[in-house]
Amino acid sequence: MSETILQKEEHTFAVLVAATLGRAESECERSLDELKRLLETAGGEPAAIVLQNRPHPEKATLIGSGKCEEIASLVKADDRIGLVVFDHELSPSQIANVEDIVGVRVIDRTMLILDIFALHAVTGEGKLQVEIACLRYTAPRLVGHGKDLSRLGGGIGTRGPGESKLESDRRHIRRRIEALEAELGDLERTRSVKRAQRTRSGIPTVAIIGYTNAGKSTLLNRLTDAGILAEDKLFATLDPTTRRLTLPEGTEVLLTDTVGFIDRLPTHLVKAFRSTLEELTYCDFILRLTDGSEEPGERERKRAVTDGLIRELNAGDKPLLEVYNKMDLVEDPGAQLLPGDAVEISAGTGAGIETLLTVLEQTVNGGKKTLRLFFPHEAAAKVSEAYRLATVQSVEYTPEGTLLTACCDLRAQGYFAKWIV
Repeated sequence: MSETILQKEEHTFAVLVAATLGRAESECERSLDELKRLLETAGGEPAAIVLQNRPHPEKATLIGSGKCEEIASLVKADDRIGLVVFDHELSPSQIANVEDIVGVRVIDRTMLILDIFALHAVTGEGKLQVEIACLRYTAPRLVGHGKDLSRLGGGIGTRGPGESKLESDRRHIRRRIEALEAELGDLERTRSVKRAQRTRSGIPTVAIIGYTNAGKSTLLNRLTDAGILAEDKLFATLDPTTRRLTLPEGTEVLLTDTVGFIDRLPTHLVKAFRSTLEELTYCDFILRLTDGSEEPGERERKRAVTDGLIRELNAGDKPLLEVYNKMDLVEDPGAQLLPGDAVEISAGTGAGIETLLTVLEQTVNGGKKTLRLFFPHEAAAKVSEAYRLATVQSVEYTPEGTLLTACCDLRAQGYFAKWIV
């Protein structure tokens, strides 16, 4: 990644643009509010918001030349404006056409999210994943920047690998992606080894998931003193952090903070961050965190987005603990109509944390299974381990080894995985 990614850019004022395109106007306004938060996270500030009511996208500019001229007038009237951000994914030609009319840089929602990811990537793996996503998305859109291909001036939408590299080595972008993916593959293998070690340890793993800015990092810090960045911004955390936690009755679990979900998460990011998101696929339990202070409709919309990504990652069969956060911000808790089996907490103040730990331990210990374990003679030492870690119900000695029937919790299931019949 370019060394300029994390440098502080000049404050950017932008015009936010959306078209209904068959959606309800209220839905578009909600999406624009989220786009505003994304812009602020990237270091920008909205100077104006343009919402157009039209049933279908216009091929050349999505919103039509008339509306583009209206935006151009806004730009001319305010010399602070240096950016136009669309709440839609634009084609290369649409970007070029709109830029020609409005006279400033134009980016779409996906480019803005990519920019935030580039800004917040900390680890080597995170930076590799962001660069791959940026290259995959930017490469076919170089034509969209017209005569001025270079974006070396800095600002929102310019972070990532840097287009000077794309200009000078455009024909080799595919090779660059292949090299990055090979490097990422090495890191993924390291992650797989660590994951296998955690499985052999038999300690249950719990993935904390939820919509971006639900408070996942704050919760992990509250429970484990993880010391990770927790800000009131979208996508403040990109790199997963795993910490050990001892529950009230002595049960140990591994908690993993994951990247936040968002509506219309770009496909390029889902692909690039699949190795990170796989922490959800391989966990034993899911702790889904929801911002309980939001309006019920907005809260349910975000839960639906989270549900969709859980299914997409084939983790729909995992035991799930529902937790509502930020309840200290709720003026009338009775009006929130939360599910009866949900745990209500405030990760910021610590309210409800003791209840959460108790319920989490009950959930984890509820995952016990009765299994048949066979230990050949060369693994005879494991029989005593089975008596120590599980509840042995019956034993049978055979010429080849020892066959046990035992009730195993998740730790024992992981520890004896290779001997399960």
